Amino acid sequence: MKPFIDRDFLLPGECAARLYHEAAAGEPVFDYHCHLKAEDIALNRRFSNLAVLWLGENRYGDHYKWRAMRANGIDEELVSGNADPYDRFMAWAATVPALMGNPLYHWTHLELQRYFDIYEHLNPASAPAIWKAANEKLEKEEGLSVCGILKKFRVYALGTTDDPADSLEWHRKLRGEGKTETMVLPSFRPDNVINIEKPGFPQYIARLGKAAGRSIGSFEDLLLVLKERVDFFDREGCCSSDHGLEYIPWPTGTETDGIIVSGKPDEAAWEDEAGRIFAAALAGKVPGAAESELWKSKILVCLAGLYAEKGWAMQLHLSAIRNVNSGAAGLLGPDTGYDAVHDYSVSAKLSGFLDYCNSRGALPKTILYSLNPKDFYPLASIMGCFQGNAALRGKALPGKMQLGSSWWFLDHIDGMEAQMRILANTGLLSRFIGMLTDSRSFLSYPRHEYFRRILCRILGAWMEEGEIPADYETVEAMVRDISFGNAKNYFLNKGGCSKI
Repeated sequence: MKPFIDRDFLLPGECAARLYHEAAAGEPVFDYHCHLKAEDIALNRRFSNLAVLWLGENRYGDHYKWRAMRANGIDEELVSGNADPYDRFMAWAATVPALMGNPLYHWTHLELQRYFDIYEHLNPASAPAIWKAANEKLEKEEGLSVCGILKKFRVYALGTTDDPADSLEWHRKLRGEGKTETMVLPSFRPDNVINIEKPGFPQYIARLGKAAGRSIGSFEDLLLVLKERVDFFDREGCCSSDHGLEYIPWPTGTETDGIIVSGKPDEAAWEDEAGRIFAAALAGKVPGAAESELWKSKILVCLAGLYAEKGWAMQLHLSAIRNVNSGAAGLLGPDTGYDAVHDYSVSAKLSGFLDYCNSRGALPKTILYSLNPKDFYPLASIMGCFQGNAALRGKALPGKMQLGSSWWFLDHIDGMEAQMRILANTGLLSRFIGMLTDSRSFLSYPRHEYFRRILCRILGAWMEEGEIPADYETVEAMVRDISFGNAKNYFLNKGGCSKI
């Protein structure tokens, strides 16, 4: 019987253990998508106690844990509210023993070990002593300030999530003051521009115009402002966009009469219709489903062209259905644990969108994520149709189209293994850009360790079974690339395929 989370945790054989300890463990972290706050990094925040660090505060925090606590019958004020921190921590400690089989059980204990050198299992009996020991370390150890954490886990770079209207003032302060060696890169997240049907759209457009110093009264004005904001983000170090979408919007069907000609959008008619829809939305009219589809697809195509010009990566996060429990989400707000896995069909619309961008020479580096594992095979096979001939400043780019890491509801052992095996079966696992945290918690960095152990577990098993050669030099180089090197080259090299 193996001990719980020992040195060879998740590494069942000699090959897997060697790959992890000699190749993966020492690599830096490129956390290219997360929801950490640049302000916390710029201020080198110190967290007052383990409850705030683990569960968040003021309805902002780790909704993975919040969902688990609700399932365990914990009162909401202890979950996401402002109850006494010790009481919140004890409520989490009471939930942890019920989590066996959930990745949160592993992550919780990895975090106790890696941050606090605490090896006891968290439960109501051990919790008081763990609370005391962890909080003493939080108070005294420099390595547990925000910048200390980034240094401790060798975080080479991280990508925050930023609205086009954001000033990026904290990113500029970080660069100017040099408080951390970690590159803190903004990411362009224009969901508020795309979601024209959402309440507050006219007010958001006014805010975007104010940020750009321009009045936005027409579709042409909006496109100009978006270009200027992309230019601004690029100057501030941005190298990727991010989109949270239920599905890829693409105009099809009878509602697009006059727009679709010979299977493709007529550019002039499409732009005219987008302008009409935009003007109506600014006047307070909520567009219908067909109008929203036309708008979203047009804006996404325009943005993709801007990203391609800059050499950015376009991240497309698909198949999340948001705010399923409308009463709870209305009370607590978005991103509080009331989203779920969607089941849209992805192939037809995604193919149309990628083909149109590619035919215009405006398909950027693209990462395709899905919350629904049924989408992995379609995404992997479709993206393979667009490798190699990208108009990325006239150069081919290895791994230009990526099947994104298992994300959110799928970042567990089964989900990670399924994604990597499908990628290996349909494309080049060796070009994979690896793990992201997608987290709001500075305690999440052991998830990269978790991913790397699972990667080495797969490759080690293949070596043990003779499915790949026991060529450690080659396979270890592959492990290092997937753990760190591929992501570094993919995001930071905007001009082509050579390594930096």
